[in-house]
Amino acid sequence: MSLVGLGLHILIALIFAVHAVRTGRPIFWVFILFSFPLLGSLVYFIVEYLPGTRLQRGVGTAARSFAHSLDPGRELRQARRAFELSATVQNRMRLANALLAAGDASEAAEHFEACLHGPFANDPEIRLSAARARLENGKPMAALELLIALGQRNPEFRPEQVSVLRAQVLAAAGRPQEARDEFEAALARFDSVEVRAKYAIWAAQAGDLDTAQRMRDELARTEQYWDRHTRSFHQDLFRSVDAALAAGRRAG
Repeated sequence: MSLVGLGLHILIALIFAVHAVRTGRPIFWVFILFSFPLLGSLVYFIVEYLPGTRLQRGVGTAARSFAHSLDPGRELRQARRAFELSATVQNRMRLANALLAAGDASEAAEHFEACLHGPFANDPEIRLSAARARLENGKPMAALELLIALGQRNPEFRPEQVSVLRAQVLAAAGRPQEARDEFEAALARFDSVEVRAKYAIWAAQAGDLDTAQRMRDELARTEQYWDRHTRSFHQDLFRSVDAALAAGRRAG
């Protein structure tokens, strides 16, 4: 291997090492990255970095949505069976997420709380999911506590998702101005379809139909440049926005 090639591999390993430290990944990744610069970087990219990207989340969401449409209860059945066979943290997390997706926030929250008291209590993925479960279980202040700790400990972990969830938590806690400020901050930083859509839904529910319609109009302008697959991917989210706007108009 040439010196240039070796230097490039070390540079990539350094970038991933910084990512690992800043996002709270286990410290053994740093050892792997510098012990095996090429192979270690490739493994880290597939195992740790790629699952956190928007592309991977989009593909995974689409695949899960398709599987869910064919057999809505399949993932929950399989997750419960796996947990009954082996009560590992990974299987508990899978079951908790399946329960949350199925609308059983109460049982999901119980499993997430158990994860928060184990050896993986500071895992950012567990904290984010537990905060979502607490919110859906009617405990926004408890959810906010987790999100604050998550932001302090892992500020680079899925910042867009954390910011949007924090805004939703603040809204549920009866702090509308802080919720608006958080949505505006997320919009300024990320300017994504998801942020605009969630902001529109909240604004419509809060009675601010002007802001909700403005967000919807921006989404429509973006949508005109999409292909049919992208439109199909965001179809459910757009339906939720339109339903919130319609409900807001009826209430007004």
